[in-house]
Amino acid sequence: MSLQKRVKTMSSDLKPFSKRTRQIKLGLMFQASGHHIASWLLPETDADCALDFKKYTSLAKTAERGLFDLIFEADSLSGERFTADTLPRTALGMRIEPMTCLTALAAVTEEIGLVCTATTTYDQPYFIARRFASLDLISGGRSGWNVVTSANASEGRNFGIEEQLPKAERYRRAREFVEVVRGLWGSWDEGSLLIDRERGLFYDPNGLHVLDHVGDFFSVRGPLTTYRSPQGEPLIVQAGASDEGRQLAAETADLVFAAHQSIESAREFYSDIKTRAEAVGRNPKHVLIMPGFGVMVAKSRQEALDNFGELQNLISPEVGVALLSRYLVWDLQDYDVDGPIPELPAGRNVPTRSAMLASTARAEGLSIRQLYQRIAGGRGHFQVIGSIADVADKMEEWFHDGAADGFNIIPQVFPSSLNEFVDLVVPELQRRGIFRTKYEGKTLREKLELPIPRKVSLRHRR
Repeated sequence: MSLQKRVKTMSSDLKPFSKRTRQIKLGLMFQASGHHIASWLLPETDADCALDFKKYTSLAKTAERGLFDLIFEADSLSGERFTADTLPRTALGMRIEPMTCLTALAAVTEEIGLVCTATTTYDQPYFIARRFASLDLISGGRSGWNVVTSANASEGRNFGIEEQLPKAERYRRAREFVEVVRGLWGSWDEGSLLIDRERGLFYDPNGLHVLDHVGDFFSVRGPLTTYRSPQGEPLIVQAGASDEGRQLAAETADLVFAAHQSIESAREFYSDIKTRAEAVGRNPKHVLIMPGFGVMVAKSRQEALDNFGELQNLISPEVGVALLSRYLVWDLQDYDVDGPIPELPAGRNVPTRSAMLASTARAEGLSIRQLYQRIAGGRGHFQVIGSIADVADKMEEWFHDGAADGFNIIPQVFPSSLNEFVDLVVPELQRRGIFRTKYEGKTLREKLELPIPRKVSLRHRR
């Protein structure tokens, strides 16, 4: 029997939650000075956030003041985003290593969840299991792992790997990787740590389980040397949009990040993930879907549009074209910036989001300049630039119309865009009764109303 079949994913050991109406879940996506590619050029931004941990702390505390469920730190293992000519004109995606950053933030926050990216392609299950279990202990049950397979081939060059694994192979590895990590998280039963000085027993030997796994990609004996998570297991987060990514999310994820340009696309994705989750025996309510949501809000729509227009005007064509070239996996520097997106050849190992952007551009007749302006602040995510009502109306529409359980908020400029969202939009969502007015529950799972997984105790030989 396969390891996957032996793991009873997200089974029904539920703690009772307060009876309340369904409410929006909120995540905050960190990105140094802000998510707009030109944000660092504004004098009021935290352009040096990647060097100053105090600024990360301030952002985290603002999100906690806004009662966000979690902070999300994305990651890339390569700084190769632009050409040599454009590199000095960008912020280069600089960041403090996410696990280090979140571990430090655990000590200066009390409620908010701490989620970051770690790859299944260039790391090992035992290391990942121990790191996230440790963050969970340090934070009191607030950690989550965003599972990625590293689609950017340039990352492999930092590990002596010149040729990337085929996509299907990366996902097979990722599936086994997640299963092994969850098996390791089940090394200790709840209550197995005795510290019984009278009997001289530090732990109950019957509560310790050896994984003893040998599979297609990994051989891991266990047990994990880090004790059981305060929330049963850290959260599993996934963001794949391809067929392989959707299936992995449906089988393993507690939370799914997504990128959509329209509510119609978001509805299709939402329905598909929930249907797939049910088909593999999971409760679809326990797979939360949170699309990225780019926001710039002000007290009036015109003020928000003016502020966003200032950012758009700061994008140099060289940087805009380089950004779009990276996303489309095709060099556009020799094309007319005000001309159409060219017909791009197939077989370029294009990520799903890249194909979506090219399709959107053709459908709407966007020029190269218009498309890079479209993604400059949201990188393919939906954006709302407007008044308090504009933003709250759109969030409520997606939430009630089967497109989202919550949103991964993508502020254009840090710290101002986050402050405006917390001070303007959060009170309006609370007034409408679709967002919490206080935190409930201690762990991230309790705040998200997700079940505590049963312990995992596995022995598996291929």
